[in-house]
Amino acid sequence: MLNINRPFEAFLDKIDEVTILIPKDRDGEKKNFSLMLNKGTEPLFIIDRMDIGTHSKYICKLPCEFQFGKTYMITDEQGTETDLQIGSVIRTFEFDEKFAYPASDLGANYSKERTDWKVWAPTATHMKLRLYLQNEQVFETYQMTREEKGTWSISLEGDYDGYYYTYLACINLLWNEAVDPYTKAVSINGKYGVIIDEQKTNVPKNNLPHLKSKTDAIIYEAHIRDFSIHENSGLVHKGKYEAWLETLTNNSQGDPTGISYLKELGVTHIELLPVNDFEEVDEKKPQDSYNWGYNPLHFFAPEGSYSKYPEDPYKRIIELKSVVQSLHKQGLRVILDVVFNHVYSKENSSFEKLLPGYYFRYDENGMPSNGTGVGNDLASERYMVRKFIVDCVTYWMKEFDIDGFRFDLMGIHDIETMNQVEAAVLTLKPDAFLLGEGWDLNTPLPLEQKTIIKNAHKVPNISFFNDQFRDVIKGSTFSLNDTGFVYENMGKFDQTKLLISGSTTIFANPEQSINYVESHDNHTMWDRFFLFSETEEKEIKQARHRLATGIVILSQGVPFLHAGQEFFRTKKGVENSYNSPDHINCLNWSDRSSYKDNIEYIKGLIKLRKQHGGFRLTTKKHIEKHLSFSTNQQLLSYHLRDIGVFGPWEQIYVVHHVQLNLSHDLRLPGGGEWMQIVSPTHIFLDSPTAVKNEIKVNEIGTYVFCKN
Repeated sequence: MLNINRPFEAFLDKIDEVTILIPKDRDGEKKNFSLMLNKGTEPLFIIDRMDIGTHSKYICKLPCEFQFGKTYMITDEQGTETDLQIGSVIRTFEFDEKFAYPASDLGANYSKERTDWKVWAPTATHMKLRLYLQNEQVFETYQMTREEKGTWSISLEGDYDGYYYTYLACINLLWNEAVDPYTKAVSINGKYGVIIDEQKTNVPKNNLPHLKSKTDAIIYEAHIRDFSIHENSGLVHKGKYEAWLETLTNNSQGDPTGISYLKELGVTHIELLPVNDFEEVDEKKPQDSYNWGYNPLHFFAPEGSYSKYPEDPYKRIIELKSVVQSLHKQGLRVILDVVFNHVYSKENSSFEKLLPGYYFRYDENGMPSNGTGVGNDLASERYMVRKFIVDCVTYWMKEFDIDGFRFDLMGIHDIETMNQVEAAVLTLKPDAFLLGEGWDLNTPLPLEQKTIIKNAHKVPNISFFNDQFRDVIKGSTFSLNDTGFVYENMGKFDQTKLLISGSTTIFANPEQSINYVESHDNHTMWDRFFLFSETEEKEIKQARHRLATGIVILSQGVPFLHAGQEFFRTKKGVENSYNSPDHINCLNWSDRSSYKDNIEYIKGLIKLRKQHGGFRLTTKKHIEKHLSFSTNQQLLSYHLRDIGVFGPWEQIYVVHHVQLNLSHDLRLPGGGEWMQIVSPTHIFLDSPTAVKNEIKVNEIGTYVFCKN
C-alpha cells in the first residue's frame, strides 16, 4: 500500500497528546473525537484548537496509556474513522527514555547452526525478515516477534551463510523494505544486507608501538582511488584496495610510489577518505563515475567500487582489512574519515524506513534541519543515534584494527556523543586519534552542546581542524583576494605567531590543533596561488608553497598534509572536485619525479620534526616556557630554548621569511657557534653548516639553526 486516503489525520505528537488535522469543510462548532478501544471508545479531551489555513488543528489529551506496536483508530462525532499515526512523539525525551536499547545484539548474528536477527523499530506494528538467494530471488519471508524496548527478533535454525536479507516494517499502515542499518556486509551497490561468517574475514594483525603523544603524529590524507589511478603510478591494481598492498613500486622515472613512498616520506598516519559503502558510484561500472565518498549508504560495510570483486561481500572486507595491515606493516597508522552527520538520501535511508522522523533533526517548524547542506542532519543527541555511532566506530576498531577517526562536520554532533565515542575508542586503543571539523553549522542543537572549536575545552582529547591556521597562513579559503602570511600579508603577522605556538588561546592543549593549509576540500594550495597571482614566477610560487608547508610541519600542534601537497598537487583549478573525473583528482605520480627536490625538502622537515621534541611540545605550559618570539615585527622568528631534554640540541632558532624584495640582518641570540640545518631550499640535518651569529635572510622560506 503506497498511499492511504484519510478523511482527516491524527498524530501522536507527545506521549499523551494527539494532534488532529481536519479539513475546514469537515469542521464544526460541536466537533469531538474519540479513541477506539477493544472495550469501546474513550472521548479525547480537546485542549486547544487553531486555524491553520485549509485545516483546523486540534490538540487533544490521550485518555489512556498508548501502547506502541499496535494500531489505534480515531473517530469523530459523525462516525468517520482514521488511524492514529505516529508523529513527533518519537523526538521526545519520554520516547527516548522508554525505548533506549543498550544491548549489543542488533543486526544479524551468525553461527553455522543458527542465525539470530534483531532490529530496533519501536513504532512498527508488524515486522518481517525477508531472505533472498544470491540471484536476488526471494527465498522466504518470516514474521518477526516484538520484544523489549521496541526491538523485533527472529532465530532460524540452519546455515544461512551468504544469504541476502532485508526487513519489512509496517508503520502508519505503510510497508517499507529496508536494509539492516547494522549489516556488516552488503550485496553489490548495497541493495541487500548479506549474512556472513565473520571468522572467514580474519586477517593477521601487525602490532604497532604505542604512540606517546598526538603531537608525534604527522597525518597524510588520501583517497583510495586517487592514490593509484594515475597511469604512471607504477601500481597494478589501479583505483583499488589492493594497490595499497603493493610494495617496492616505481613510476616510469624509477622513483618510489605507493605505500613504499609513504613510508619513505616519513608521515605517521594515513587518513583515508570514506571507505564505508556510499552512493553515486555504480559498483558494477566504477570507472564511469567518481565520488569522494561523503554520501553514506551503509555505515558498517566497506565500499565495493574499490574492490576487485564488488559482487563478493567477503572479498571487499578482506581487501580493506588487508589495506590496514599493509599500512601497519610499514609502520603507518590508519585514520578513517567517517560521515555520521548526514545520509545520502533521508527518505530512502534505512533509518527513515524503520523509524520515520527519529534519526534526523527538525527545526521549530517541523522541517528537516540542513546544517550539513545536504538536506538532513543526523540527530546524534538521541539515544539510539548516539548508540549507533558508538557501535559503528567500535566495530571498525575491533574488526578492522583502525587507529582513529576523522569526523566529517563534527560540529553537527553533540558533545556528549563525542565524549562517549572517545571513551569507547580509547578503551580499545589508548593512543587512538580522534579529530574532526569543528565548524559551527546552522542546526537546532544548542550552541553549548555542539562539538565546535569554541567548545574545544569540553572535549580536550579530541582534535580540531584549525581553519584559522589554514586561512592565516595560505589565505582565506573563501576569498581569493584575502591573502595569507606567506603572500607578505604582514597584517597576519601576530596571528601567525599564535598559530605557530599551538593555538593555545583557542584550544585546551596543542594536541587539539590540526595544523593544515590544504585538504581534499576547496582549491589545492598550488591552484589557489595560481589563481591569485597567475603572473608571479613559478619558482616564487613554489617558494611560498614550500614555506606554507614548512610552517605546518614545524609548528606546535599536529601537522596535516594533503596527499601530493609535497609535489605541488593541482586539480587543474577545480575547487570542489568531489565528483570530478580521475584526471582531475588523481595523484600525479609523474609530478612526484618532476618535483623530487621539493619532496626531499619536505621529507627533511618531517625528519627534523621527528628528531627533536622541541617541535612537538605537548602542553601549553611547556610552550610558554620554551618558545619565545623575536620582537622584530618585519621578520617572523622564534627561539626554542632549554630543550635538550626533548632532543639532540639545547637550542633551536627558526625563521619564516615571506618578503620577496626585502632582506634582513639577523643576529642569533647568545654567544657561541650556531649550526644551520635548514635553508629555504635545502636540509642539512646530516651535514650542518656552521654560521656566525649575524646572517643575512634574503630568500622566501624557512631557516632553522641549532646549537648545544
